[in-house]
Amino acid sequence: MKFEGTTVAMVTPYTKNDEIDEEGIRENINYLIENGVNGILAAGTTGESATISHDEHRKLLDILIDEADGKVTTIAGAGSNSSKEALGLVKHAEDIGADGALVITPYYNKPQQNGLYEHYKLLSESTNIPIIVYNVPSRTGTDIDVETIGKVAELDNIAAIKEANPDLDKVSQIIKKIDEIGKTDKFAVLSGNDDLTLPMIALGAKGVISVVANVDPARMSQLVNYALEGDFESASESHYELYDLMKVLFIETNPVPAKTALSMMGRPAGNVRMPLAPINEENKAKLKEVLKNLDLI
Repeated sequence: MKFEGTTVAMVTPYTKNDEIDEEGIRENINYLIENGVNGILAAGTTGESATISHDEHRKLLDILIDEADGKVTTIAGAGSNSSKEALGLVKHAEDIGADGALVITPYYNKPQQNGLYEHYKLLSESTNIPIIVYNVPSRTGTDIDVETIGKVAELDNIAAIKEANPDLDKVSQIIKKIDEIGKTDKFAVLSGNDDLTLPMIALGAKGVISVVANVDPARMSQLVNYALEGDFESASESHYELYDLMKVLFIETNPVPAKTALSMMGRPAGNVRMPLAPINEENKAKLKEVLKNLDLI
């Protein structure tokens, strides 16, 4: 399985009673597919994985696999700061037929580099599903280094990394390392930051796992397609067209602005779960202005 193009880190819509909005999820999945995305990720950070129960987590994955029905690549959020718990989620993703599992570097307990390697080694040896490493030090307190990424990439069924460290020099080092170990065609580097997708693809990344694509899937997919085709002039135009949206969707903690934007657009979203809180009025006004400028509302 090759992971490339635009994958949406999908929000989790809730009903007014704070239950999972299954109908809304299915509606959003079809909207995303119709607007040209290559893949959909459920139960990731943008899907509020930190505040969904294990039963809800599995339900989200089940709905994704059922509704996508092979039309796009399906990726299951399957990380935890407990290796045992992460393994259970990865096995569930494999059992239900997901195309891949996104596994964040364990958070809070700050494992050493050899601990990170052993974490992914356990998952690799215990399952056959393609695994995407997710590195986001701003949330986890841990940054998987280039040498460790190289070692992890040599494990069976470790297929990609979602790199959300904003250091573009590190991206160059990762891609160089992957080439040195002969894994260029078997291990993809994916952007974890919408605003760095264009430069990362220019350096050799294969796509993005995107928050912006929840709100504007057509234009985000177009940006990525242009860049992957080598049409960097058109990709640059798309990048700057979306730039204000890329920024305003992180004006407060993700996914607060994204869910607010979707609600403004009349799309299923609902509340965010505590301890996240609704967007403040000043930032809401800024978000509304960006959406109007893009003719999204």
